[in-house]
Amino acid sequence: MPRKDITSGNWAVAEAMRQINPDVVAAYPITPSTDIPMKFSEFVADGLVDTNLVTVESEHSAISACLAASVSGARVMTASSANGVALMHEIFPIAASYRAPIVFGLVNRCLGAPINIHCDHGDSMAERDSGWIHIYCEDGQEVYDTMIMAVRIAEHKEVLLPVFVCQDGFITSHCFEPVEFLDDEQVTKFIGERDPLLPLLDVDNPVAYGSLALTDYFFEIKRQQIEAMKHVETAYNDVAAEFARVTGRNYPVVDKYRTEDADYIMVIMSSAAGAAKETVDKLREQGHKVGCLRIRLFRPFPAKAIVDALKGAKGIAVCDRAASLGAPAPLFTEIKGALYDAGVHIPANTYVYGLGGRDFFPHNAEEAFMDLINKKMSTGERYLGLRE
Repeated sequence: MPRKDITSGNWAVAEAMRQINPDVVAAYPITPSTDIPMKFSEFVADGLVDTNLVTVESEHSAISACLAASVSGARVMTASSANGVALMHEIFPIAASYRAPIVFGLVNRCLGAPINIHCDHGDSMAERDSGWIHIYCEDGQEVYDTMIMAVRIAEHKEVLLPVFVCQDGFITSHCFEPVEFLDDEQVTKFIGERDPLLPLLDVDNPVAYGSLALTDYFFEIKRQQIEAMKHVETAYNDVAAEFARVTGRNYPVVDKYRTEDADYIMVIMSSAAGAAKETVDKLREQGHKVGCLRIRLFRPFPAKAIVDALKGAKGIAVCDRAASLGAPAPLFTEIKGALYDAGVHIPANTYVYGLGGRDFFPHNAEEAFMDLINKKMSTGERYLGLRE
């Protein structure tokens, strides 16, 4: 029977990894994701997994070892944050191009300088064009469930791409809350065995990885990755539907909260959605028809699902926990592009919030909603929670 326990987002990731029992985990510690490999190392030391835990000298070495193991046919997982993610950057597009289905627990933390160990989405947003799938989670339960689903999504034969499972550093990663865990046997049955395609160590069917491709085949290889991304949403929906049948917990690519009849909708990701939803309830009691749309799958960007959820609104507020210096914030840019392509023209405000871990409160969400309600629209970025 499933069991419920009080645990943190990081420990939920580690527990999912224990139940998945990957062949290889290569990791290097960095705050706030350190708890993940630390807790998992206890499982290795106690003989609870068969995993080869590779402790390396840097994050670059960690992801390089993961890549080598994955293309050799192993099931591989790791975790990191912020500057560690940045140090791995060289290998991320290579892993995607090699079609290595690595599952990566990314605990979001801002990139310095100045030095800061708290949350924003600058680290994962810097990798949005690396060819990885990006999934953003609201709470510990979702983090645990998504790590399990990510194995199936990444290894789907029409996908074969690595996956970032993102959670907010300290806010989710270190917050202890109730999480319902599946039985080990349920997880084993759900994920199945990896059936690698063209593994490097299949000596009867030799293949080459890392070969040179100049003007002859590089373009075609990139096109294959683009086409693989087009299969992700279908694979995701199939896996999520099966997971819902097992657990009763449903995770659509976008989480709609009271949006069906909403005039004004806030678009947001990850843990800040809780404050947004609380504000929706408060403003609904005051007679304002507002709603919240949480983006869960960010890469590939689920444009149709988002447009369908937003197209009836009179105004939207897009909230980014990241900034694109010299350009509009990343989520806002994607939302506007999706609406434009669909021929849907809705007044939209863009807000940046929470950089460096600054808290996002219900009154911050209310400020953005009241801008929409009072028709205070702007073409430039606004800031929620910024000291003047």
